[in-house]
Amino acid sequence: MDYLPLFFDLRGKPVLLVGGGTIALRKARLLIKAHALVTVVAPEIGHELESMVLANGGSVHREPYSERCLDQVVLVISATDQADINQQVAEDCHQRRLPVNVVDSPALCSVIMPAIVDRSPLMIGISSGGEAPVLARMVRAQIESAIPGAYSQLATFASRCRDRVKAHFADGEARRRFWERILSGPAKEMALSGNIAGAEGYLLDQLTQPQDADSGEVYLVGAGPGDPDLLTFKALRLMQQAEVVLYDRLVSAPILDLVRRDAERIYVGKKRAEHALEQTEINQLLLDLALQGKRVLRLKGGDPFIFGRGGEEIELLAQHKVPFQVVPGITAASGCACYAGIPLTHRDFAQSVRFVTGHLKNGTCDLSWDELVGNDQTLVFYMGLASLPEICAELVAHGKDPATPAALIEQGTTPRQQVHTATLETLPGLVAEREVRAPTLLIIGGVVSLHEKLRWFGGDAAHME
Repeated sequence: MDYLPLFFDLRGKPVLLVGGGTIALRKARLLIKAHALVTVVAPEIGHELESMVLANGGSVHREPYSERCLDQVVLVISATDQADINQQVAEDCHQRRLPVNVVDSPALCSVIMPAIVDRSPLMIGISSGGEAPVLARMVRAQIESAIPGAYSQLATFASRCRDRVKAHFADGEARRRFWERILSGPAKEMALSGNIAGAEGYLLDQLTQPQDADSGEVYLVGAGPGDPDLLTFKALRLMQQAEVVLYDRLVSAPILDLVRRDAERIYVGKKRAEHALEQTEINQLLLDLALQGKRVLRLKGGDPFIFGRGGEEIELLAQHKVPFQVVPGITAASGCACYAGIPLTHRDFAQSVRFVTGHLKNGTCDLSWDELVGNDQTLVFYMGLASLPEICAELVAHGKDPATPAALIEQGTTPRQQVHTATLETLPGLVAEREVRAPTLLIIGGVVSLHEKLRWFGGDAAHME
């Protein structure tokens, strides 16, 4: 280990910044964010740097650097583009055993400025010892994506409750186990959602409970249309902490691979006229598992509240006061249309879009067809593969132009995506000639005519006409 990572409390302490240009400005922002009192010394000092330092209680001196500038400061940063000045600053600081950082000159530094992930009061510093700063910034970007900004709220919650928990548990090991349970359960999710008061209330309630008691929770998570890159950060986080996973057939294998490896997996998928479990059984299973104290993930393709029966599944949980969260996912209409290069709205073709279920009740066309034949809208039919001939025929019968462009997107957003384009009149016959597999999405309207022009921008390399 070349450097010992430390965190420097600079609140109200004097810091010298040598340099008045763009690099010095960037360093000043960090120092002021840490509440340091910054003194800037340079023959020329930029207006923005001067204004920012003065507004935060610091001072500026338009003069060359001299050793007397080091008096009374606790840290020095040299951010000039003059090698001789940087060298002199470093030597003077080393002579005084004063911490010094010289920008882009690790050999002259006694302290290194890391790449920072700021989730105050939680702070993460990443350093390559000045040898590979671009790599350190890339690692920071990965951590930024893995740790949401709301972790600052979680850290604030933990800080506010620390003394109470410490007073309750004399034993350090018992205290650690308690915090691990709190920071991986409902209180964590409340704090991340901004409900700090609710999180504190839950923690205080848990302090009065036997320590082997634990309440379960359900995460209703939209997995999107198939591409794992379309998952939200919150979805990934909950997928990694669930102990039991109930998933359906629309959840792709790459997405399922992102679930916590030791989680129990239960398939509850439904095909047309073929259900692994009836919906009422799924609802009850979610409740039963949560009442056993487990963190349960209900992973659903697309968005759980758009033809996903998500409302039905959480209704029973709400009735029994079981904690739950709903995480939206990119619905198939958005994801598949985008990957196929078909905008759902366009000023030349459609001023509105309708999402319609193509899973027709009792095999009959139980839809308000007269409302669906307007020319200024895009129609998107979910679960419409089996009913495709009937959908097209009814639209034409109710006045829709038979030449209206139509597309059936197969396995949308996945490497197996195929886009079958034709018209209302010819699409059923075209699909009948091909071995098309669910899941599919049917899009009808003038916007489909843009597919040929935009398909490459949507990533549709494997297309069919």
